Amino acid sequence: MQGGGAMSEHISLELDIHEEGEETTAHARLDLHGDHFESYGKARRNPSDPDMPLIGEELAVARALASIAAQVMETARGRIHQFLV
Repeated sequence: MQGGGAMSEHISLELDIHEEGEETTAHARLDLHGDHFESYGKARRNPSDPDMPLIGEELAVARALASIAAQVMETARGRIHQFLV
């Protein structure tokens, strides 16, 4: 946007969490200005650890979001490179 005016928009991120036994999987999807990003994050509880599903959810979500962030960053780097070349 040129001219320094204010800009506001809403971007949606979808997260689905699935737990089965000792494994938790998070599936993240982001649509950003026509680009689609998708990732999975997994966490596995050691059978000798206490059953605390929240920790597995947090780890799986964090891993999925970290991957999405890396994908968005790579796309941004590619666009920057296009404008500089």
